[in-house]
Order: sequence, then structure tokens, then C-alpha cells
Amino acid sequence: MFSLKDKVALVTGASQGIGRATVLALAAAGARVTLAARNAEKLAGVAAEIAAAGGESLAVTMDVADAEQVKAGFKQSLEQFGRLDILVNNAALTRDGLAVRMKPDDWDAVLRTNLTGAMLCIQQALPTMTRQRSGRIINITSVVAEMGNAGQANYVAAKAGLIGLTKAIATEYASRSITVNAIAPGFIATAMTDGLARNVKDQMAARIPLGRFGTDSDVAAAVVFLASDEAAYITGHVLDVNGGMYMR
Repeated sequence: MFSLKDKVALVTGASQGIGRATVLALAAAGARVTLAARNAEKLAGVAAEIAAAGGESLAVTMDVADAEQVKAGFKQSLEQFGRLDILVNNAALTRDGLAVRMKPDDWDAVLRTNLTGAMLCIQQALPTMTRQRSGRIINITSVVAEMGNAGQANYVAAKAGLIGLTKAIATEYASRSITVNAIAPGFIATAMTDGLARNVKDQMAARIPLGRFGTDSDVAAAVVFLASDEAAYITGHVLDVNGGMYMR
């Protein structure tokens, strides 16, 4: 079950954290993977991990906020692999601040990368997937898109918009056997959370019924499932990976 043999995936934000765990999991399931991110050095390291495990990948330096870079990155991937079966929109950034003090540049930068960047990638993936009459698009949103969070108006708005985008594209392309779903991680142990004070981590964990942060591998496993043939009848769905922190 959940074999991705002969499938090709492209993952944005693939150089670290959830993105890195995702490409490793997809490759382990048999997919050939295009790794896209802004940091070429980190991408090379992840590509080396995949090669050491016997997988095949292509590293593409790409800023999803730049439409021309997105076009070029997808072109490279198609030239290398000839098809595209799975797109994972994971690239994101944060520029936190209280709404009343939020600078327009910080609002625009987060919306441009976290929401518009996903749309730019979807637009590049759809023609190929439509010709194939098959495809999986998986958007990484966040628990805060569902429950809100103080000091992150830009991030919450972008991630909530990603849920709406997921449902819109799912509706438009279901007839082509292209499924579009979102994954909403909760508090995940990453390099970012590693720097938090112990008491802050304890307070955050206390809000989670399972009593712990999730791991990037927890999210990657959900991606593999939604990318697989076994998830063919799931579309327009938001899969919560949050330890029970938010229940609908």
C-alpha cells in the first residue's frame, strides 16, 4: 500500500523541516522527486540523502514568490522526468507582528509566498496533470488557519486562503481525476521551535491533547497517504495533523 513507484513529485520548501521530511518520505515510497527551495546548498544536502538511500531527485533553486523562477523550475523538472504526478506546496515564511503595527511589506511578503506562490505552482502543474488526466496537489496549511492566532494576521490569512484555494481547485479539476487536498499541521518540532524556552514549549504542549509536539515525519506520512492511489476518492479535504489541538 501507498507505493509511489513510477510517480514524479515536486515539493516546494524542500530544503528543511517538513519539506525535507516530505521529500525523503516520497522518495522512500518510490517517487522521483524535484526539490525546490531558495537555498541551493541545503537542497544539495537533501538530494545527497536521497541518493544515498537509492532514490532519484533533482534540486531546483526556486523562489515561489517569483513567477519566472516558478516557470523555470517546473520546466527543469519536466525536462528531467517527463511528467508530474504530485505537487506539494510547502514553501512558507513568517513575518509576525500585531495587526495594528503590521507593515504593508510584511503583509505582502507573507501573502505572496504562502498563498500566491502556491497558486503560481498550481498553474504550472495543472496543464501536465490535465493531459495525464491524473494528479495529486497537496497544500500545507496550518492549524492557525482554522483557529486563528494573535500576532500572525498575515500568516493566518494566507494559510486560510490556501484552504479556500484547495477547495476551489478541487472542484474545478475533479473531472480530470486530479485531487486537491490540504494538510493542517499543529505544533511541529522544527528548528524554529527548538529555540523556544522550555516553559514556553511546556505551555504549548499543554494545549495538545496528545501531550506532545508533532514531528515533521508525522506530516510527511500524511503527504504520502494523500499522494497515493489509496487516497483517490479524497479531494477538497483538510487533513488535521495536530494531536487533537483543534477538532472540528
